[in-house]
Amino acid sequence: MRHWIASLGLLAGLLSAAAAPTHAQQAAVPRLVKIVVPFSAGASNDAIARAIAVPLARRLHTTVIVENKAGAAGVIGADAVAKSPADGSVLLLTSSTFLTAAATQPRLPFDPVGAFAPVAMVAQGPLVLAVSGAAPFKSPADLVAAAQASPGTLTYGSAGVGSVGHLATELLGDAAHIKLLHVPYKGAANALADLAGGQIDVMIGNQSSMAALMSGGKVRPLAVTSRQAHPAFPTLAPLAATVPGYAIDIWVGVFAPAGTPAALVERYNREINEIAASAELAAILNPDGAVPAGLTAEAFAARLRDELGMWKRLAARHRIVAE
Repeated sequence: MRHWIASLGLLAGLLSAAAAPTHAQQAAVPRLVKIVVPFSAGASNDAIARAIAVPLARRLHTTVIVENKAGAAGVIGADAVAKSPADGSVLLLTSSTFLTAAATQPRLPFDPVGAFAPVAMVAQGPLVLAVSGAAPFKSPADLVAAAQASPGTLTYGSAGVGSVGHLATELLGDAAHIKLLHVPYKGAANALADLAGGQIDVMIGNQSSMAALMSGGKVRPLAVTSRQAHPAFPTLAPLAATVPGYAIDIWVGVFAPAGTPAALVERYNREINEIAASAELAAILNPDGAVPAGLTAEAFAARLRDELGMWKRLAARHRIVAE
């Protein structure tokens, strides 16, 4: 009897030993890791990806390259990653547009939740509410009061239907009980040019894209969209001080194809979080007031589910469809 039990123990040990190399192989770092950026080279997401690639390669003892696959508000690049092998060799670095596209494009070629394994949120930061330098508004309260007095007469610009700026401004309208008239553009730069020229009244956008116009007085910042005052914008109050409950932080994050080994996702999460908090990334993140998030992969996934639900409800309420 003892001999039979010992034999079973030996057999279990052999089976465990046989299984160990397979598990280690599944969690092994690939010889080449490709970070796909679903936007053009030179954009902020591209700069962040390239700043991450060098220290990530050093930490993982492998080769890390960045590949741009732009088009369809990030959908083309995201779809390529969704269909890639789930072995950690292909990652997606994208931003909040990943969710706004999912909420407003009815025929996505992938499931934004089921097709990906969230890896790490690199950083997050607020948008800026701004008006034309010639506008009479000196505060968010001035803007809200004017919009309440004349519903649908004040205009706001965005980078296009379904863009983050579009949805963030509609969310502001709901929270403040005001109606602003949307003027979509092909790109934020075109909208900002008209904001500076006084052709439109309001815009919510990235600080870095507005910086030159703000310093020249062509555009006047009124508030940040974060829930509380932000250290990167000490002179700007949060919109929530005027519109209680309103808060939007945009983010940049890394995803892997669904089914990527959990051990590898955890390794990537740890390394990317440490890189994001390093001095190397500060010069890239600071211009937009972005700060490292430091979330676990599980916490990142939970936030994505919450935000996607919020944007979907907003898009349905306002019948926002991006074609």
